[in-house]
Amino acid sequence: MKQVAVIGCGAAGMMAAISAANSGAAVTIFEKNEKPGKKIYITGKGRCNVTNACDISEYFDKIPHGSKFLYSALYGFDNEAVMRLFQDNGCKLKTERGDRVFPVSDHSSDIISTLVRILKKNKVDIRYQDEVRWIQVGEDGHVKGVVSEDSGISEFDAVIVCTGGLSYPSTGSTGDGLKFAKELGLKVTKTTPSLVPYNIKEEWCAELQGLSLKNVAIKLEQIPASGPGKKKKYVYDGFGEMLFTHFGVSGPLILTSSCYYEEADKKGEKYSYVIHLDLKPALTEEQLDKRIQREFENGKNRQFKNCLNSLFPSKMIPVMIRLSGIDPEKQVNSITRGERLSFVSLIKNLRMEVEGLRGFPEAIITRGGVAVNEINPSTMESKKIKGLYFAGEVIDVDAQTGGFNLQIAWSTGHLAGESAATTEKEN
Repeated sequence: MKQVAVIGCGAAGMMAAISAANSGAAVTIFEKNEKPGKKIYITGKGRCNVTNACDISEYFDKIPHGSKFLYSALYGFDNEAVMRLFQDNGCKLKTERGDRVFPVSDHSSDIISTLVRILKKNKVDIRYQDEVRWIQVGEDGHVKGVVSEDSGISEFDAVIVCTGGLSYPSTGSTGDGLKFAKELGLKVTKTTPSLVPYNIKEEWCAELQGLSLKNVAIKLEQIPASGPGKKKKYVYDGFGEMLFTHFGVSGPLILTSSCYYEEADKKGEKYSYVIHLDLKPALTEEQLDKRIQREFENGKNRQFKNCLNSLFPSKMIPVMIRLSGIDPEKQVNSITRGERLSFVSLIKNLRMEVEGLRGFPEAIITRGGVAVNEINPSTMESKKIKGLYFAGEVIDVDAQTGGFNLQIAWSTGHLAGESAATTEKEN
């Protein structure tokens, strides 16, 4: 019976252990925390967005980095297989807007307890508060085992690294797997926060702190450092919900756009970014102008500041008036056509200058990790070190919000576990 070690008892780690045990291996999980799935507890605002129920072929458009690498993993253990696993083991699921899948209970703890129950059924040995310090590799280039804080030296036929990235470090994601990979001579790409809010230059954003906007559209404009042949371009456009904060902007639409934020080009020259917010995406500028004209017609003698309640949330009205440059006391029948059209343009294109991403403590995932060209996509095994596997966020792959990142963890974990248990050692 093959002896398999899994480092990390998160989503990828638990799935890897279940898969390896189901494939006939004796499995030991090393977890430095005192309990499993700390990051799962906080995903989906504590509800756990388990996966996304859209057709698996649609996933690849939702994965900005590493989609081709994930083909075997996603098709080998897809979203339907994940949902079946949980429901067959007593955890009922439901599908909400955007095909996002949650436990019926709305408690992420039910996902964790289901996984732990399956692990126990498969006699997986979980060693809590036993942090792995390094991975041992023999002179033959094959994994020998691990050295951990509590257990010391332990020999294994295969080791699966499922330590996560750098996001939410309070949950124990401190980049251990990236350190192991570097120590073993594997390439690790630059890591940055992803699915993360933005700091915004404009001070008026802070005035709107706590205001959530639904059914708005944004475009993220990338502006290169000046130079010949360099052009501005839109790297993301989307529709949905966003939130103003004391530092800038957040919410699902903003977080998803951050997947497409690159700090610099290949030469290291920094990009700058502008968010273009369309507050009324369902209307063309012409339609919006007609609507505003109707509002003004219905209250000819009213002041400008009193004619905007049907257009914006009350908290936003003073900000929009100030940005428009129109005197708030001005009667609407005195507003010129030029002023009105300028106001329409403001509503359709409210600009916000990005000062940068927030840090890893606020990031849902990590962008970057063990380079995909270091890993066999058909097995999740290192191409350089036999018996060493990787799964989950430690790999340089990342996706949009909506359950896609957890599906990547389940799929890569399942493939790594199965491969670790069934691959014969080469002599």
